Parts: sequence; structure tokens; C-alpha cells
Amino acid sequence: MNGASREALAAARERLDALTDSTSVDAAKLAEDLAGVTALLHREVSLRRVLTDPAQAGEARAELAGRLLRGQVGGEAVDLVSGMVRSRWSQSRDLVDSVEELANIADLTAAQRNGDLDDVEDEMFRFGRIVASDPELRAALTSRTATPAAKGELLRSLLGGKARPATERVIVRLVTQPRGRSLEEGLDSLSKLAAERRDRMVAIVTSAVPLSDRQKQRLGAALAKIYGRQMHLNLDVDPEVLGGVTVRVGDEVVNGTIAERLDEATRRMAG
Repeated sequence: MNGASREALAAARERLDALTDSTSVDAAKLAEDLAGVTALLHREVSLRRVLTDPAQAGEARAELAGRLLRGQVGGEAVDLVSGMVRSRWSQSRDLVDSVEELANIADLTAAQRNGDLDDVEDEMFRFGRIVASDPELRAALTSRTATPAAKGELLRSLLGGKARPATERVIVRLVTQPRGRSLEEGLDSLSKLAAERRDRMVAIVTSAVPLSDRQKQRLGAALAKIYGRQMHLNLDVDPEVLGGVTVRVGDEVVNGTIAERLDEATRRMAG
């Protein structure tokens, strides 16, 4: 997103955080409402253009959004979206992307309230690994000929009763409403949003053998010291990993210029 849209999204996220700080707000219901608005704006191109038209006053755009949404979604969602369309957007698609991001954040907030956020992060990561290792499953979930209903039913058969409700909701939305993204890109974005809920970074750790609880704790502490932020570990096992363990944080692989720090982390794990 360009500058105007980034600023508008940042303001909207602040309003969402202020709203969901109140335990009286049903964050999961808010997420559902915002997801519905996302689908509407994605489908109705002319509407989102009107709602982001810089030639129209922000208050007029907000009034239009309120008239269209009131009675269709909850008051909190109406207020959030009305506030968003008052802002200036670089392009109309950015508004849709941002409403969708708020929907996902609201669902992750609901998981955090229930003490499930760590489990949701792990379940999304494991789901991504399962799909990556099963070409037939990935083809079924990304097929352009399969209906959203069919994809949703397949996902519910895979996740229902086995994953946290928030995990199921965000993954079903991603798969049934990909909006031009790959499944991998969508899962990566969700993982980053989940990490931000606790102001944490995500480290993808691949080891030759499963790490013990003590090793995970030591590695997490060492990486937190290196990066200056709390770290969530997504763990994968690959017997072919050279050197026993590799760590990826964002686009950075722990080697080369920070090899000494990895050595230090490894020494701490060994105790």
C-alpha cells in the first residue's frame, strides 16, 4: 500500500484495538461482519470506487456506507467501516484488503481472549505444511472450478473438531475468498498478524530431530535477545537438515553474517 492507504489502515487498526479492548464486544461476531463487508466490496467494484472517491467528501462517503450496512451488520462493524471510508485511500482495492485484515485481526483477538492464540498459530502453520506435502489436497483447495461451498465443506471435514474455531474461520475465509492471492501468501499473512497480536516475530525452525521443551525455550530466549522482540517458534522436522537446525525469521536465514549468533543460540540450547 502507498502512503495514504497505509495511514488509513493504521488508523483503522487503532480504532479496532480500542473497540476490542472492551470485553463487551463480541470479537468473533465483529470478524464475521467485517468478512461480510469484505465480500460485498470485493464483489461490487463500483461501490468501493464510490466509497474511496477523493472527489466526494469523507462524511458523505461515511453516510453512504452507514445507510448500506446498517441493519445488515452490527453497529461496531458499521462504525469501523464508516470511519475507514472517511479516510483517503490510494486505490479502491486497498480498502477491501484493509477491511479483510481487520476481520482477521478481530478473529485472532477472539482467540487471544480465549487463551487459544498460540494454538491457532501452530494450527495454521501445521495446516500449511500438510497442504504443501499433499499436491492433491492443494489442487482441490485452489481449484478455480470448485465452488466456495465445496471448498468450505472440504475444509470443515479436515478441521472441524480438530482445530480451534478461529483457525477454522480464518482458513475457510482464505480458501473460499482468495481474492487473487496464493494459499501460501495468505497463510503467511495470517501468521504475521497472529504474531503481531503479542508483538512477536515468527521464527520458522527446521531441525533434524524434534526439539525438547528445554531446547525450544532456550532457542526462543536466544532469538528474542538477538532480535529484541518476543519470538514465536513454528517447528518443522526434516532429517536432511544440515547442521541439525536452521532458523528463518522473515526473509533472513540465520547463517552467514549472523552465524556467530546462531552458534551462541546452539550453545545455549546444549546447556
